Amino acid sequence: MIITDEMFRERITSLRLKKNVSAREMSLAIGQCQSYINVLENGKGFPSMDAFFNICDYFEITPKEFFDFDSSDPKRLSGLIEDIKQLSDEQIELLSAFVKQMK
Repeated sequence: MIITDEMFRERITSLRLKKNVSAREMSLAIGQCQSYINVLENGKGFPSMDAFFNICDYFEITPKEFFDFDSSDPKRLSGLIEDIKQLSDEQIELLSAFVKQMK
């Protein structure tokens, strides 16, 4: 998959809105000027690698999770996967059957 600038911008916006914080608040929380996130979300700039890692840290996700565009809540999904890893084979089978019923 080719990741476009638009996809990157939409991901930051989506994660920020999910966290229910303003662009200004997020900008200041990651140690940037108050308009930094607005600049990124409007396509007028692109973060340095250091700033990108700070953004991931802010959302408490890995860079890999940031680029998992199929997940609207990567932090929650990651926690769920870690919980599933602790289940027995029988419990995983039951969970799998349950999830298939929900679909």
